[in-house]
Amino acid sequence: MRLLFLAVLRPHTGNAVTAQRVRAHLEAAGHVCVLKDAFDFESPSEIANLILAENCEAALALHLYRGGRLLQGHQIPFGIIFGGTDVNEDANQEEKNTVMGRVLEEARFAVAFTESMKEMAQAQWPHAKGKIYVQSQGIATTPNAAFNWNTFLQRSEINHSADNLHIFLLICGLRQVKDPLYLVDAFSEWHQEEPSVYLVIAGPEVDPVFTREVKAKVRRAAGVRLIGEMPQEDLHAVVKNCFAVVNSSVSEGMSAAILEEFVHLAKRLLSEPALEKEIVVNGREYVRTYHSWQVERDTYQQLIRKLEGSTED
Repeated sequence: MRLLFLAVLRPHTGNAVTAQRVRAHLEAAGHVCVLKDAFDFESPSEIANLILAENCEAALALHLYRGGRLLQGHQIPFGIIFGGTDVNEDANQEEKNTVMGRVLEEARFAVAFTESMKEMAQAQWPHAKGKIYVQSQGIATTPNAAFNWNTFLQRSEINHSADNLHIFLLICGLRQVKDPLYLVDAFSEWHQEEPSVYLVIAGPEVDPVFTREVKAKVRRAAGVRLIGEMPQEDLHAVVKNCFAVVNSSVSEGMSAAILEEFVHLAKRLLSEPALEKEIVVNGREYVRTYHSWQVERDTYQQLIRKLEGSTED
């Protein structure tokens, strides 16, 4: 089939990476996948013209609201993949909630990344209960073998022996929902106690106004560094070399209690190599079990078959 795939394709973001990976899965099954940025289109009529121009037989959208709303009423079958903001943010706005409900009525299938995301979606839109499938995101890392860690440290103005360094890496686009400033003060205080500890925030400047706020805060924070977006292979190399990866997001229910516990637990990780090793081993096994790239490929290749044939089939 010739498939139109709508997603938000801002470079070096999770959405773009997910979209590229799903497209590869579909093209491996012999489909032609026309990947377009949903933000380039303002109305379904523009999509109608695109469908005609590209001779698309079916469609897929990443994000129920941002992409799915553009696919309504075109007489071609489509499926959608939920984004986190669909159920955590947009569902709380009445107008968007109504639009997303109508999109789900028309969609042949919907994919949620987690069981909890599926449950939240079913609670919001009960009529979609039979068409929501859970498929966690597949993981395939490709660290740049030529990446120079010492050069990266120098560029990040981290003047400390790499052997005794403990870098905690926060990967996120600079926008408020990701809350990149959540840990800054705690890390800055810890760095003054233990100079080998740094927090490095890596990601694209998504929100220009908020980015200025982040830069100003980081400039005043000892032991905190802000680096821009990076090619995926280089970012994977940074992940491989850093001590630990941390996450912060308003939409994922971060609480003050987590902040109070975080530095205590992170210090324990520094002082207990056996615990660090156990977490790494368990993490690797968890990814192998629940985030299989091959399982993800099989799922999408099977689901896309639901778009074959007319709506009456």
